[in-house]
Amino acid sequence: MKLFPILLIFLALNSCAPNNVKTDDSLQKFFDENHVTGCFGIYNNAQDQFTIYNLSRFKDSTYLPASTFKIINSLIGLQTGIITNEKMVIPWDGITRPIADWNKDLTMEEAFKVSAVPYYQEVARRIGKDTMQHWLDSIGYARRYDTPRITNNIDTFWLDNSFKVTPDEEMGIVKNLYFDKLPFQKRVQDIVKKVMLQEENANYKLSYKTGMGYTNGKYIGWITGWIEENQHPYFFVLNTEGTSSKEVADTRKTILMGILKQLGFLEGRK
Repeated sequence: MKLFPILLIFLALNSCAPNNVKTDDSLQKFFDENHVTGCFGIYNNAQDQFTIYNLSRFKDSTYLPASTFKIINSLIGLQTGIITNEKMVIPWDGITRPIADWNKDLTMEEAFKVSAVPYYQEVARRIGKDTMQHWLDSIGYARRYDTPRITNNIDTFWLDNSFKVTPDEEMGIVKNLYFDKLPFQKRVQDIVKKVMLQEENANYKLSYKTGMGYTNGKYIGWITGWIEENQHPYFFVLNTEGTSSKEVADTRKTILMGILKQLGFLEGRK
């Protein structure tokens, strides 16, 4: 099965301004207020409608996926049996790291929630380069660009700028995951969807994975996922860029929630 980025297909078929893509420059204020640049896209599946801020960056610019790759790493780990289920523990290696939540034995679910890089580096080592590449090829992840293959270490390639994706590709992954359209067992996709759930209340369910990396003197931040209101999913990708790691890390959720609120989410009215 090939997975193609959903927006790119519409753009190719409908030139550069298809009817189902709305650009919204009013969203720039959320980036400016938080001293970062970037882009945002959200897809209304029921109405087949995109709302995008900074369209060229969203569909054409490539960035290291950073910890959003934990979505893919989890899927491949579970599919191959490297990860048995979300409760599988990988023991702490005894190396003390700056993030305290990483310095202990972790289950997959715990590692996903605290974005524990060492846990997922060990998963990647156990998967191996050839198997990892096979599954990346199967889902078409990063195949359209200049870095389609794992060229660096198996346990760092998603962090070291040797492997890059567009925000549009990230959206394609989570949309297909939500609808069980990736070439993995349904059980596997259900487990990953379960660990992606971050907030649930009477008005909405919010599922996502964050990521942050460093490239060319700038920090890149991500939030990739979906929001469900009244049983309807809306898929989103936020990509930010700034000069301070703390600023990028601290503002991702603020920007996301501000944008969602402006677009009419979070109050159960969608």
